Amino acid sequence: MPLISFPALTCPPWKANSTKFFSVRASSAAVTLLDYGAGNVRSLRNAIRYLGFSIKDVQNPEDILDAKRLVFPGVGAFAAAMEVLERTGMAEALCRYIESDRPFLGICLGLQLLFEYSEENGPVKGLGLIPGVVGRFDSSNGLRVPHIGWNALQTTKDTEILDDVGGGHVYFVHSYRVMPSDANNEWISSICDYGDSFVSSITRGNVHAVQFHPEKSGDVGLSILKKFLDPSSSSKTKKPAIRKAKRLAKRVIACLDVRANDKGDLVVTKGDQYDVREQSNEKEVRNLGKPVDLAGQYYKDGADEILRYTSENVFVPLTVGGGIRDFTDGNGRYYSSLEVASEYFRSGADKISIGSDAVYAAEEYLRTGVKTGKTSLEQISRVYGNQAVVVSIDPRRVYVRSPDDVEFKTIKVSSPGPSGEEYAWYQCTVNGGREGRPIGAFELAKAVEELGAGEILLNCIDCDGQGQGFDIDLIKLVSDAVTIPVIASSGAGAVEHFSEVFEKTNASAALAAGIFHRKEVQILSVKEHLLQKGIEVRACDGH
Repeated sequence: MPLISFPALTCPPWKANSTKFFSVRASSAAVTLLDYGAGNVRSLRNAIRYLGFSIKDVQNPEDILDAKRLVFPGVGAFAAAMEVLERTGMAEALCRYIESDRPFLGICLGLQLLFEYSEENGPVKGLGLIPGVVGRFDSSNGLRVPHIGWNALQTTKDTEILDDVGGGHVYFVHSYRVMPSDANNEWISSICDYGDSFVSSITRGNVHAVQFHPEKSGDVGLSILKKFLDPSSSSKTKKPAIRKAKRLAKRVIACLDVRANDKGDLVVTKGDQYDVREQSNEKEVRNLGKPVDLAGQYYKDGADEILRYTSENVFVPLTVGGGIRDFTDGNGRYYSSLEVASEYFRSGADKISIGSDAVYAAEEYLRTGVKTGKTSLEQISRVYGNQAVVVSIDPRRVYVRSPDDVEFKTIKVSSPGPSGEEYAWYQCTVNGGREGRPIGAFELAKAVEELGAGEILLNCIDCDGQGQGFDIDLIKLVSDAVTIPVIASSGAGAVEHFSEVFEKTNASAALAAGIFHRKEVQILSVKEHLLQKGIEVRACDGH
């Protein structure tokens, strides 16, 4: 996934650039898309158009019944989706369409809604077309929930749309799943292993649904979409010759810090301990390239995630950070943090990253012990699911002589402090690292998990831009404290730093910026090194 962060903006961030990246000649046959208004479906729209098909949006139940091919990309919470479908009369039309064995592809929640009911904020009744219950992954045995990343499929039934998956990874992001059973076995076309085996796809006749996201699964995912949209293509495509996927892969993430320079141009920059200006007389913002160009290159190079102005030609997950807060534009129009996040999702983001707002919310929660439901973190998580919310933590190391010196969680550091101190705590900051707060990284991580975060992006101001490796002490402290995935960030300078963080901590992903921008280290080189170390990674498309 590439991750892009934005500074504070003076206009709604989703309106900052309306550039179109390419045009595709659409086929004469339109694909009908059931977009009920929650989450990011732009990446799916882009994938469909990229493959040469036009799109007709569902406006009413009759549009479903008139569809030649229907795609349902369910995103967000189960209850919210069912409420919209039932209120608009689309639930009944959807059932009639599927029961008639018409061409249908459900994606993620679009698979889960086909089952009887979900335990998510429930029980909540589903469409009831397939026997089974949508339940949460069990994290009691140390399993990281949500299930986020690139995992392997085990096909259980011949189905043409999965023909080209071969041994490749596909991209999942979800906290709930359906377990296989005798009652639903005839529907199952593949399973995936994460703690236990769960249903990763179903097929019966012309009806298909997948728990993963083909539109975010690189070339393998595009092949799945192509075979559904154009069944005649099945005999024309050979399975890609790629390494056999075995399990959930560790992710390698490229981060694009996008800012306006002093001329007003958007550029990718990189901080040195969060200072993004050159150490020259002019003090210009460090310019490492254009966001779209770099993101497109990282997709080709095999990055497992990227961001925003890139979503039309990048088919891996995108995370947006910066500006996720209540906001009033220059015309006096007020946007709640939920509205800001919603527009980010509609503009192409798959996940959003919250920084300072999450720190304030955690401080209040630890002070009162009350979840108000009104913080940006809680609201966005409730509407879009916790898998869509990343909390970015920006701590700096504070050395102490004894754990009794502070009220926060301390660790015995691997390298003593400047005065020989053997212990340290990690003070969280806000406003780009400029203001320290009375909360530690350990305490913040546990609090935001309680409030609804689905993933943590763990930075380190001390290591940022130094190229000496990740802060293993910090990453181990936090990744051992929570059950949600942790992304290690700050300090990578060589391929060995990636294997070190995966071998010594429970990090699910590792992120870098400057070394990729400056081509000091290639993403492919990182993955080749990890494979040599026996660490599962997604094969780069074409490699």
